[in-house]
Amino acid sequence: MQVNNDVRTVKHCVFNLHVHLVFVTKYRRDVFSGRVLIDLEEIFKNVCLDFEAELVEFNGEHDHIHLLVNYPPKIAISNLVNSLKGVSSRLIRKKNYPEIKNKLWGNMLWSPSYFAGSCGGAPLSIIKQYIEQQQRPH
Repeated sequence: MQVNNDVRTVKHCVFNLHVHLVFVTKYRRDVFSGRVLIDLEEIFKNVCLDFEAELVEFNGEHDHIHLLVNYPPKIAISNLVNSLKGVSSRLIRKKNYPEIKNKLWGNMLWSPSYFAGSCGGAPLSIIKQYIEQQQRPH
């Protein structure tokens, strides 16, 4: 695969696809600290690599996260989301962060719903700036 100025190519396809994803914690609980968000970002980067996608931007607040993902057209967004949420929930819950363990029970981290918005109407720089300006906890 070649990457050139945000335009990616594979054998029979040239594409530039981005999706803005928002995941909310179960019960909208305030469970994310800065260290949890650092771990989540690394997990999301690795999951994206498995899908031949790229995590372009990531940030979050105490109860939700934003991702900007560049992805190939062969990927169904729902499959990517299921993997991102499933893998991150499993790996973060294994770390037994007290801020999560005390406010969430069972094996759930995420609400079952999510937001997915295709990016193209607004310039990506504006969406990227919006994600960068999230009030990340320290």
